[in-house]
Amino acid sequence: MSEYFQLEHTDGATVLRLTSQDGTNRLTRACVISLANAVQELARSPRPLIITGNQHFFSAGADLNEIVLLNGPDAFTFSKAGQTMTDAVDEFPAPVIAAVNGYCMGGGRDLALACDYRIASPHAISGHRGAALGLITGWGGTQRLERLIGRARAAEMFIAAEKVHAAHALRYGLVERLAEDPVTEAIRWASTQKSPDDPITR
Repeated sequence: MSEYFQLEHTDGATVLRLTSQDGTNRLTRACVISLANAVQELARSPRPLIITGNQHFFSAGADLNEIVLLNGPDAFTFSKAGQTMTDAVDEFPAPVIAAVNGYCMGGGRDLALACDYRIASPHAISGHRGAALGLITGWGGTQRLERLIGRARAAEMFIAAEKVHAAHALRYGLVERLAEDPVTEAIRWASTQKSPDDPITR
């Protein structure tokens, strides 16, 4: 048990549910380090992993109150910690599915992009608002988003600080599926991944 997430074990997958006292699931420095350690530990006995939040927030992203206080070296260290977290997800030896309800913003979207597959509710909204604040992600989101949806669309999303609603995210290829209950759908989907030709089988 952690103050930053809860682990739930089902027959076919492990659900890592982001938590926070204010419900926004902000990715503080301590949270990022804890998540990276948890994912690396789960990789020792790999089974499909589903990362989710609550009904209103997958994650609001990095904690801006922390970011504004960082000096150059500390900002570099935080960026590396975020990369360690997303790389741990990206390199996980079993399928990883992001089950997205509500807002999936900034570093939260970087986390979702590191997953193999994304299932969103019809009311989910994602985006990286950093450009509106003079910031850009340092957690690998720029590269992963470009590989997923193409350079032009990715650049537009980052430069315009665009918020993308679920229907558009599906059309762009930012998510692979919509479902009223993304977690239940992710558990069902993970249980079917037995063919080496399946798109999310490692």
